This record gives sequence, structure tokens and C-alpha cells, in this order.
Amino acid sequence: MYRNLLVVIAIIAYSACAQAQSGKLHVLHIKNAEELRAFFKYTGHDIPFISGHRGGVNKGYPENSIEAFENTLRHTPATFEVDPRLTKDSVIVLMHDATLDRTTTGTGKVSDYTLAELKQLRLRDVEGNVTPYRIPTLEEAIRWSRGKTVLILDKKDVPFEMTARIIEDLHAEGHVMVTVHNAREAKFYHDRNKEIVFEAFVKTQKALQEYEALGIPWTHIMAYVGPNNKPELKPLYKQLNRRGVMCMISTAPTYDKLPDAADRAAAYKAIIRDGASLIEADRSIEAAAAIQALAPAGSSKQRFFGLR
Repeated sequence: MYRNLLVVIAIIAYSACAQAQSGKLHVLHIKNAEELRAFFKYTGHDIPFISGHRGGVNKGYPENSIEAFENTLRHTPATFEVDPRLTKDSVIVLMHDATLDRTTTGTGKVSDYTLAELKQLRLRDVEGNVTPYRIPTLEEAIRWSRGKTVLILDKKDVPFEMTARIIEDLHAEGHVMVTVHNAREAKFYHDRNKEIVFEAFVKTQKALQEYEALGIPWTHIMAYVGPNNKPELKPLYKQLNRRGVMCMISTAPTYDKLPDAADRAAAYKAIIRDGASLIEADRSIEAAAAIQALAPAGSSKQRFFGLR
């Protein structure tokens, strides 16, 4: 049995490597907001997948870069959590930190630079190495992502009104989601645009009740339940799943930091086996490889996954 398991793992690894070298991308076939809601609807036979935290963090491919997205998609289907920030001239770019020092060749605040000035900088990867890649605008990322993946916009310094407007202007409701930390934030967007889908913080029974009280449709929600896989989540999973809601754990601040690869793989697998539907990970490619074999046979969600 152990020998057979090693053979299966080797086949999966070889297949993933061959696909990555072919230059093809794993894409999500999602055409509009209705299909996006169907993709995130909990069925009990869903295909577990990865959301790349900050676009996925891998050597040679800087966080929050289109090149990092493409690198991950050469290995696995994924959505991507990204970080919009405002420039001095009010253009939305992708940058996690309020300052440039950690991830670029620049220094100081993002908001002190115009887009033209920021475009002169180079991005650094997770090890601090300078790459050829530049800071993308949110519009560039949204246009690139159409027909390939789903972007999930985290909450930074961009006013809600601007976030809602760019999604509307680019007709991006089918492949751009918004992170909301509470029901009031969700209500702002839902009142403005009934098509927007949310990555919503629903870590407690109280939070669940607040979304229901404000009339936010569960069809529009994928629930972030926290960074720790713990037994106390079981009742919350049950209630959210009963409402058709998928649940996500972020491993970026917890299990991604485990020093041993085998321990990380075991943690990723346990998250899915214990009830989560997807994982938001810095180590996007590694986490995807760990959970690949947990996909159920004959899932109706298979129609959303493909190669291009």
C-alpha cells in the first residue's frame, strides 16, 4: 500500500510538472456573476482549491504581480487575494504594504508616488531578490484575469466607492470579488451592486446572524472562518454549508510557516478533510499539490476547471 501511494504521488507530481512546462494555464471557466455564485455554492461534492494569498508567494515571482498569478496557474487552478492601494494621483495599484521598501526597489509610502513614478520601480520576490517585474495597476490585473481566474480584493486604503466603481466600469462582477470584514461593509456593496460576490469574514455565530439580519444573500458569500483549523469550527461549517456557503481557512499566518514540508502538507490536507472547501495560502503551489488527491470523483464543479 505504501509503495502504491508513492507511485500515485509521483504520477501527480510528474503531471503537474509536465503541465507547468507546457506553458498552459489552469483556468476557471466563469463567464459572469451568476456562474461565479454557482462556482462558490457549497454542494458537498466540491473540488477543493487554492486561493493565492497576495497572489501566491513563490521564489522569483513577487507577491501581487501578474507574473506570480501566471506562475501559479501553470501548476494549479486558483483564485487570488490581492491588495489594492492608491497612488498619489489616485490610481489603484497592487501592493500589500503601505510602504515600498519590502517588496520593491523604492522607499517610502506608496501614496507619495504617482503611477508613472511607481512604474519605474522593480518588484522584489519573497527572498528580497530584484526581479524584472513592475507594479501592476488593479485595472491591468482585472483585464488580465478575465477568463482565467478570480481576483479577491482585500481591504486596504481604497475607498469603497472607488472599489465598487472600477468593478462596475470594467463589468468585472463575474471574476472580481470583494473582501468584507462585517455585514455593514457587505451591505454597502450589495446596495450599490446586487451582482458583487464577497469573501466575507464569518468567524462566529454572531457574525453569521449579522449578515442574515442585514439581508445579505448567502448566494453571494464565500466565508472566511479564520487562520486556524480547530474543532470549534465544526458547528459553524455545518450552519454555513446548510446555507450553501463554502468556507475558507487562510494558512498564510499559521501553517504556511511550519518549517517542515511534510508537516505543512499534512496541515493542508487536514483543513480540507475537516470541512473547509478551500485554502488561502502563501505557498499556493505547494498547498495545491497537497490537496489535489482529495478532489471527489464526478463533481459537478468540474465544468469550471480547464487548461488553456
